[in-house]
Amino acid sequence: MEYRRILAAVSALALMMSVCSCGKKEESESTGTDGTVITEDSAAAKTGEKSSEKETKSGETTTKADSKSDKSTQTSKAGEKKADSTNAQNKEASAQSTTARNKDASVQSTTAANNGGNSDNNNNAPAPDNGGSAPQDQPGNEGSGEEVKEYTAEVMLGTVPVVNGSHVSVSGSSVTITEGGDYIFTGNVSDGQICVNTTTEEKVTVILNGVNISNSNGPAIFINEAKKCTIKSREGTVNFLSDGGKDKVNDGVIFSNDTVRLKGNGELNITANNAHGIASDDDIIIDNGTYNITSKKSGLFAHDDITINEGSLNIKGGTNGIKSKGTLNINGGNTVISGGTKEDKSSIYSESSFSYTGGSVYAAGNRVSVPTYAEAPYILLDLGETVSAGSSVEMLLNGRRMISFEPHNDFRCLLMLSPEAGDGSTFCANVNGNGKDFTVSGMENQFRMN
Repeated sequence: MEYRRILAAVSALALMMSVCSCGKKEESESTGTDGTVITEDSAAAKTGEKSSEKETKSGETTTKADSKSDKSTQTSKAGEKKADSTNAQNKEASAQSTTARNKDASVQSTTAANNGGNSDNNNNAPAPDNGGSAPQDQPGNEGSGEEVKEYTAEVMLGTVPVVNGSHVSVSGSSVTITEGGDYIFTGNVSDGQICVNTTTEEKVTVILNGVNISNSNGPAIFINEAKKCTIKSREGTVNFLSDGGKDKVNDGVIFSNDTVRLKGNGELNITANNAHGIASDDDIIIDNGTYNITSKKSGLFAHDDITINEGSLNIKGGTNGIKSKGTLNINGGNTVISGGTKEDKSSIYSESSFSYTGGSVYAAGNRVSVPTYAEAPYILLDLGETVSAGSSVEMLLNGRRMISFEPHNDFRCLLMLSPEAGDGSTFCANVNGNGKDFTVSGMENQFRMN
């Protein structure tokens, strides 16, 4: 009996254990869609695999992101490097540009300083050529409102002349121009000379820039040979020329074997102790300028023609004021002349034709040549007797004083040429306060005081 109870208990215990084991298996196993039994370990493994895959993919994504980040960083750094390089280049270019500008400004400043502060002539910038004023005829600068002038030679006269340039030879205190070109002279010299001796057709221009030249043995300026020679008094300057000796061939303070032309807006004072003031074996042409001439013989003397286009002339001749052995042509300017003391000499003498087209002429002398052609009436007054040198002379036209001067030699005749004279004009000449009125009629008017 007892045996059975023990056996039944053992059986019951075994049954209970079997039931517990079946329950656990049912709880730990499940069936997949394909009928496969999936355990918790298996699911966990698969879940781990999936998680690992996700982590791998996530890692890959992170890696890619990191890679993109690295590339972005690299691009940013490259951009920074490029920007730095560009900035460096810009700084370098700016520095170079600034340096170039500074050098250019320095060169311009130095050039301006070397040119005496002038820009015209020179200075090529389109600005005021010297504050609006043109360079004068200084060495390196010629003319008003003109470009910079370069001279063939610049000569400082003296006991030993100083030459800066070419085609000038020096002998003692005299200088000789040997070829065409522009030559400017300054300084003072006693017993010196400027000689022009060229064999070419090129033009020679002698510019007087405040000179004082005396020559006791001949001309102060001697043009021995030059087809085209111009003597120019630089604007704003006063120049002095004088001669001496007894040279009967080269007999002028300015003497030329060829045609000589005078111009310039300066002043030229000529004292002729030998014979003539300006003399030429060919022609004399005066374009402009101021000329004060005192001569032992004629103030102007030419073997061919004398032409006055413009300018101011004050001539005191020892024999004739103006003498032309060819023609005389007065086209402009203002000329005051007194001639010599000899009875057969004239204030104006022309061996051939005398043409008057413009300008003003006032002359006093023993005799006078009248125009053969005139575009305004000429007026000649014979005083009837010789009047002493130094007497006061006043000429009036229509009541207006045209000239007042004191002839340096005895005189008898007065001549007036003026574009203001016309048919019906009233002319009056007062000599030492005594005057008389005359009425102009036609082109030829010859009056007598007494």
